[in-house]
Amino acid sequence: MENKSDIISKSLPIKNLVEYQDGTVVSRTIINKSAGTVTLFAFDKGESLSEHTAPFDALVIVLDGEAEIIISGQHNTVSEGEMIIMPANNPHAVFAKNKFKMCLTMIKA
Repeated sequence: MENKSDIISKSLPIKNLVEYQDGTVVSRTIINKSAGTVTLFAFDKGESLSEHTAPFDALVIVLDGEAEIIISGQHNTVSEGEMIIMPANNPHAVFAKNKFKMCLTMIKA
């Protein structure tokens, strides 16, 4: 895995910037600014992020596999190449029926 200085100003395959690990969720922050963040996640099968809220809108793009994303009680299946917006202050959760990777962009301003 490259460190942050190795990814600046380079064209890279986004799927390869975060790797799966058995029994866990792996995250890697790519951008962390006052205006927002971009974080990559790799979920092993059966792993999840429990229901929570965030004070900002968030865009999820599935990079590999398929995720179940629940927003305000509504279940959504989001597959590789698809996106979903999680609106600010709405409860949401993420569940991996199978392994999947996602890019989460949170807009703070």
